[in-house]
Amino acid sequence: MTTIGLMSDTHDKLDAVERAIDFFNQSGVRHVLHAGDLNSAFVVPLFSRLRARLHYVWGNNDGDQEMITARFKELGLPPPENFESLKLGGRRIALLHGTHPGIVEAVVRSGMYDVVVRGHTHRAKVTGRRPLVVNPGEVCGYLTGKETVALLDLVRLRVRIIEL
Repeated sequence: MTTIGLMSDTHDKLDAVERAIDFFNQSGVRHVLHAGDLNSAFVVPLFSRLRARLHYVWGNNDGDQEMITARFKELGLPPPENFESLKLGGRRIALLHGTHPGIVEAVVRSGMYDVVVRGHTHRAKVTGRRPLVVNPGEVCGYLTGKETVALLDLVRLRVRIIEL
């Protein structure tokens, strides 16, 4: 596994979520990290089509967390957390929504991660070297007009932002 998928801020836009899932399936990634803000539980069943393992953290706009958790359990996925620390392809990755800039900055400065994946701003952005800080933008396209996801090459620590 050298490349993983990144997404955030889907905000109930079902057709865009389906395009993102199709893209990740065609790309052959084995892991997809979602940095929060599904919004509603009715979005979760779409991920049953995803052939990669989904990692999800809560966003600030996720509504009925009890129902979202139940839908995740139906897919055999663990309940979401506010923060996830992963080790994939030999890289240490932090996954969080990023609602509070001070928390994001503390994670970045901790020196514990090779990559920090965050969402919330809806703007696709890649900064830093170690750690690499990645916001894949917004799947929904509501604020920027661009429906985006990202591919992260874990060997080279390079990111491609893809407009769906």
